[in-house]
Amino acid sequence: MIRKLSLSAVAVSMFASLAAAEVDFDRGGFDIKAEIADMAVTAPEAQQDKGFLSDLFGKKEPAEWTIMVFSSAKNDLEPYLLKDLNEMEMVGSTAKLNIVAEVGRIDGYDSSDGDWKGVRRYLITKDNDKTKMGSKLLQDMGMTDMGDYRNLAAFGKWAKQKYPAKRYMLIVSNHGSGWEKGLVRQRVSKGISYDEQSGNHINTPQLALALKEIGKVDVFSTDACLMQMAEVVYEIKDFADYIVGSEETEPGDGYTYNTFLGPIAARPTMTALEVGKQTVNAYADHYDGINQGYTQALARGGATVAGLLPVTNAFVEAVMASGEKALAKTSRDATVAFAMDENKDLYDFTRRVVEGSQNADVKAKGQALMNYITNTMVLHNRTRDSQGGYWSGPVPYTLAKGMAAYFPSSTLGDGYADLAWAKASKWDEFGSWINQP
Repeated sequence: MIRKLSLSAVAVSMFASLAAAEVDFDRGGFDIKAEIADMAVTAPEAQQDKGFLSDLFGKKEPAEWTIMVFSSAKNDLEPYLLKDLNEMEMVGSTAKLNIVAEVGRIDGYDSSDGDWKGVRRYLITKDNDKTKMGSKLLQDMGMTDMGDYRNLAAFGKWAKQKYPAKRYMLIVSNHGSGWEKGLVRQRVSKGISYDEQSGNHINTPQLALALKEIGKVDVFSTDACLMQMAEVVYEIKDFADYIVGSEETEPGDGYTYNTFLGPIAARPTMTALEVGKQTVNAYADHYDGINQGYTQALARGGATVAGLLPVTNAFVEAVMASGEKALAKTSRDATVAFAMDENKDLYDFTRRVVEGSQNADVKAKGQALMNYITNTMVLHNRTRDSQGGYWSGPVPYTLAKGMAAYFPSSTLGDGYADLAWAKASKWDEFGSWINQP
C-alpha cells in the first residue's frame, strides 16, 4: 500500500469519502472517528494494517470482541464448514467486532468455492453471496496439521495480536468426543479437531496446553460433539471464564453462525456472560425450530469448576462408605447417556442415587452436588428431548443438566489417569469401585 501522501492530501481524500457516504456534518455531537469506523469499506483494512486512520488519530482502539474460530474441515465436515463460513459472512466483522477464522480443507469431500486445499486464515467480512466466500484471505498456511495443539495455540496468539479487543472468544469447531488421550485409527477416539490428512487430533491435556499458551479467553466454546463434561472443563478451567459445549453429539450443521453472531454485532458491548448465553440460545433456538433433540450449556470456569471437585469427592466418598454399590450400578445404567454410552449426565446420576439411597449422608452430599451443578456451575442449560430415529429410540435430554462425566462400564480407559480431573478427584476410584464384583 502506497502511503507517501501528505497529511493534507489524505485529509482531503478522507473528507471526500465522508461526503460521498452522505455523512451529516451539521448534526449535533458529530464524531468523525465514529463515522470513519462505521464506513464498511475501511473497517477490515483498518484492523489488519493501521493505515492512514492510525496516522491521523493514533493507535486504533481495540474492538469490543474478537471471536476466533479454529475449524478443521480436513474430514467429512467440509461441506458444513463452508456453510458456516458463509453464515459468518452474513454478519461480518465491524469496527467493534472482529471475526477471524483459521480453516482447513483436503481432497475428497467438497469441491465447491474453488476447491482450495490446505489451511487459511481469514478476516470474516460481510458478504451476501451464500455460495462462496468473499472475505479477505490473510494467510495461506499450507497443509498444516489442525490436529496439532501447537497450531491452535499459534492461531490464538496471532489473532489476539493482530485483532486486539477488550474481550475474546475462542471456538474450536470440528468432530469432538470428550476426554480421551489415545488415538485409535480404527474408531473415533476422544478429543477434538480431527485432521484426516495427518491422522492427528487434539486430546484433552493438549487442549489445555494450547489454551495456556494463548492466554485466558473470556469465553471458550466447542462447536463439536460430547465436550461438555467434567473431565474436559476441569482440564481447561484456568484458561476461560466461561465454557460452552454440548453433552451430546451435535448435528453436522452445528452452530448457525449468523443467528449467533448477529446479536453480538448489533450490541458488541455484551458481557462475557451474555455472549455465553447467546451462544447457547442461538443453538437451542435453531434446533427447537426444526424439532431436533439437543443439549447445550454454559458453565462458569475458573474457581467455580475447581469447586466441583470437593462436592463431587464428598458425594462419591459417602456412596462408597455406605456400601450401596448395587444402587450405584442401577443408577449408572439408568442415567441419561449420550452417543458414547460411557458419557452420562452427572446430575441425573446423582439424583437417582439420592432418590434411592437409605443413607442420610449420601442424600445430603448428593443434594449438595446437585445444587452446585444447577445453582452455581451451570449458568444456562437448554435441552430438547430426542424423538429417536433409525439408529436409536427417544432420549430424554431434558433430564440432563449441563455437565456429563465418564462412567466406565469396566476398566478405566487408557489415558484417563493422566487427566487433571482423575489426578485430583476420587472419580476414578469411584468408577473402579462400581465395577468391582
